[in-house]
Amino acid sequence: MLDMHVHLLGHNDREANRENIRAFLDKASRCGLKEIGFADHDYYWDQMNFPLIREVAADYPGLAVRIGLEAEYRPHEEGRIKHLLGQFPFDFVIGSVHEFDGWAFDMPEEEPIHHKKDADKLYARYFEVVTLAAKSGLFTTIGHFDLIKLFGVRPRKDILTLADEALTNVAERGLVLEVNTNGRYKPVAEFYPERRLVEEIRRRGIEFTLGSDAHCAQVVGRDIEEASRMLHQIGVHSIVGFASLEKVSYKLH
Repeated sequence: MLDMHVHLLGHNDREANRENIRAFLDKASRCGLKEIGFADHDYYWDQMNFPLIREVAADYPGLAVRIGLEAEYRPHEEGRIKHLLGQFPFDFVIGSVHEFDGWAFDMPEEEPIHHKKDADKLYARYFEVVTLAAKSGLFTTIGHFDLIKLFGVRPRKDILTLADEALTNVAERGLVLEVNTNGRYKPVAEFYPERRLVEEIRRRGIEFTLGSDAHCAQVVGRDIEEASRMLHQIGVHSIVGFASLEKVSYKLH
């Protein structure tokens, strides 16, 4: 099983040292993971230590340890992201939208604003930016595809209509979408993406990966087995890991 979205640095509250790397890899091994993907937020770039991850990973021959980056997508910052990606041979790159139009919408203190906004416009603008991220050619993966729901605000319009253009561009470019289990621990209390979107993603032939979005070692692999069972139940037969930006397929049983 895979966990292709973990944060060694958390919210920049710990160092990328040998002890902390081992804590993540020890938990991954105990969980029976086949592959783990470190993907710290790009705004902590100066604190990252990719060579040390590679060095420590050598002590875990039964675990495929991948190094990625979770890049914050803003339409005017594609050049900045491209510059970062040129500085290390990443295995995968997650493109995520946590903000748009200067508004960091996923911060806890922003929850009241979500409830005041027009939900359809909120979702439409979010998916516009996700579409641009998919079109950018910078990413292997789009992170937590319907993150905009995190505070439980739902649109009146059909979510499949709102997400249609984003999904079309994901499919056309062969990008991967993650089932991100961290949504269960947000006010919305469900995985990203929601079940109807997951079924539509499968119908369109878009491939899936799995991620806990763990910001500490203790929750590496959290609910990954359940997410994989859900995918299998709806007819998904394999999931995707990465090595050197190339997809690695794992069969779902």
